[in-house]
Amino acid sequence: MNVRSTFIILAAGEGKRMKSKYSKVVQKVMGKPMILYIIDEIEKNFENAAVVVVVGNKKEDVYKVLEGRNVKFAYQEKQLGTAHAVMCALDQVPDSTEDVFVLYGDAPFIKADTLKRLSQKRIKENAALCLLTAIFDNPYGYGRIIADENGNVLKIVEERDATYQEKKIKEINPGFYCFEKQELVNVLGRINNNNSQNEYYLTDAIEILNRDGKKIVKVTAEDNFEVMGINSRYELFVAEQELKLRINKDHLSNGVQIIDIYNTYIHPDVQIGRDTVIYPGTFILGKTSIGEDCVIGPQTYIVDSKVGNSCHIQFSVIESSKIKDNVKIGPYAHLRPNSHLEEGVKIGNFVEIKNSKLGKNTKSAHLTYIGDADIGENVNLGCGTIFVNYDGYKKHRTVVENNAFIGCNSNLVAPVKIGENAYIAAGSTITEDVPANALAIARQRQTNKEGWVLKRKQMYENR
Repeated sequence: MNVRSTFIILAAGEGKRMKSKYSKVVQKVMGKPMILYIIDEIEKNFENAAVVVVVGNKKEDVYKVLEGRNVKFAYQEKQLGTAHAVMCALDQVPDSTEDVFVLYGDAPFIKADTLKRLSQKRIKENAALCLLTAIFDNPYGYGRIIADENGNVLKIVEERDATYQEKKIKEINPGFYCFEKQELVNVLGRINNNNSQNEYYLTDAIEILNRDGKKIVKVTAEDNFEVMGINSRYELFVAEQELKLRINKDHLSNGVQIIDIYNTYIHPDVQIGRDTVIYPGTFILGKTSIGEDCVIGPQTYIVDSKVGNSCHIQFSVIESSKIKDNVKIGPYAHLRPNSHLEEGVKIGNFVEIKNSKLGKNTKSAHLTYIGDADIGENVNLGCGTIFVNYDGYKKHRTVVENNAFIGCNSNLVAPVKIGENAYIAAGSTITEDVPANALAIARQRQTNKEGWVLKRKQMYENR
């Protein structure tokens, strides 16, 4: 493949401030490991691109999160600075590469449009390097951009080395670069570690390129959120709160009604149709899709599920399930993975479903467990019905055909089949197949003992 752009993502840092046994770049922001935001942005928007992830500390965490993704890895055994990290990745950069981008695994919100602007500016100006800058009202702690009147970057001055006048500069260096490949190769070999930290800094490339008469240009970020780095638990919290609001505002602009954007949590890959209403305390996570005209919540948790149109789900938990149109769920229902509800199904209070299929217009109003079952259309499951699916060693399936009626407090002991239009008498424990159109009764015959209560009362009073 003829690769035009290569993205080097630095992910080798120890991340001490995160205070975690896991790599910093796999920490989740709105349920998604932060490094995946960058990988997904590149994969969706750049054709013929290569991605090289530089790993070091806790590298196994990064390998696990990126398993199956089209990335290469470079190993930085000792963390000796940003330039050293890029050096470790150079042999993974394809020969056909024109642009080499340097990004950070802990700065997940950079957008493809911004990266393309860097490339376009570098090519238009025939520059060796185009770097991203940002304007901060409070630039304390960041390297300041020193540029001439034409916008050419002359140098970056770190906070500790800046003069009083230079510290007033609000344009800073967040550390995102687009190099012409050969210029990067040439300059890396000339960066030294003659500094107090004995590290190789990529910012030194700017001084070297300027000495060589090379052109260095800049593009200013239009949204400072794109350059936000996440180094601590607090910064992770701040990033998640900001991203949550942005996601919710996007849904509002697309016709979704969110009653309280501050108390609704929607992951970035979720899709929601217009005129759906989301009530507070609702979590919609993973790769969930919800149709139009639904009412979701309050206090509802949906993950990795597909919900059709005109559904009503409240105070319930839905996991890895498929729900067709006009389904009502809750309050206090739980759909465990691989539950499939056809149109018009009603699932009420304290009903749990697992690995089961329910046909059109089937109803289970309350207090029922449905596990490993294939249920037809227009079936009524009475209160307290239990699908007894586990024999102590393995799970078995139950089949209930169309229009069957399951009376209250019934136990269906799998494997068992209930035929079409069959009735199960309340209180029955069914262990054998029930034919179509039959009434099954499986309970002890009632016996009434007249006067038993009075005799018992007298017995105790005479003691």
